[in-house]
Amino acid sequence: MRILFALPLLALGACQVSKDEANNTVTATFNQEVASNAIEDVQNTGENVAAGVGNEIKRVGDRIENTDVNVNVDTDVKTNTTNKQ
Repeated sequence: MRILFALPLLALGACQVSKDEANNTVTATFNQEVASNAIEDVQNTGENVAAGVGNEIKRVGDRIENTDVNVNVDTDVKTNTTNKQ
């Protein structure tokens, strides 16, 4: 969600401003290729982050699955084994 805040900055990075001193003019152009490359970079980064999170979750899940728990109770426990129906 936070990446959506960065998208306008990426679009701004695709703008190229040039100043012609001879004619005293300023020209602003939008380079679609630069914008497309920036969007692809963001997409690749998002995919890499998602893959990393998925791998970490799998690793933790494997650890939990391989956990063996032993419970030792050092007290005498009496239970009522009579069936009352």
